[in-house]
Amino acid sequence: MSSDMEVVSVLKYLDHKSILVIGAAGFLGKIFVEKILRVAPNVKKLYLLLRASDKKSATERFNDEILVKDLYKVVKEKYGPNLNLILEKLTIVNGDIFLDDLGLHHQDSDLYEMVHQLDAIINLAATINFDERYDIALGINTLGAANALNSCTGAKVLRLKSLFMCRQLTYVVKNQA
Repeated sequence: MSSDMEVVSVLKYLDHKSILVIGAAGFLGKIFVEKILRVAPNVKKLYLLLRASDKKSATERFNDEILVKDLYKVVKEKYGPNLNLILEKLTIVNGDIFLDDLGLHHQDSDLYEMVHQLDAIINLAATINFDERYDIALGINTLGAANALNSCTGAKVLRLKSLFMCRQLTYVVKNQA
C-alpha cells in the first residue's frame, strides 16, 4: 500500500453513497441491509434488487420476507417513530440476476435515476443449496455475477466506483478509481 494512500473506514466510505444490493432477500443480504440501516445513517440510498413479477410484488416481498424478520428489531427500536425516514432511503427494484442487465428496463424513470446515481453494487445473490439443479446454480452463482458486472460496465454513463461480490466467504472486488 502506498504511504500517501488514506485508509478509509467502511462507514466513512458509505457516507452519501448510493448502493445497489443484489440478493437482498437472501441470508447475507438481509444481514447486510439491516447492518447498513442500523450503523450507516448517512448512506444516501439503498436500491434493493428483488426477483418478482413487478415492482408491487417486489415491495410485498420486501415487507413479507425481509422487514418482518426479528433481525430488524434493533433497527425498529433504534429509530422508533423515525423508522419511515430511514426506510425512505430504500428503493425496491424489480429485477433478476439471471437476466441481461439484471432484467432492468432503463426506460423506467426510477431505474434510469438509479443507474445514474450508483456508487457501488454489492452482489450477495447466491444459492448454497448443494442439491440445486446445475443450470440454476450456474445461473445464480456464476452467470449472475457476470450479469452484474456486465450491467455495470455496459452503462457508459455509470459513475460506479466499486463492485463487490460475495460468494460463500469468497470475495471478488473490482474498484474503478
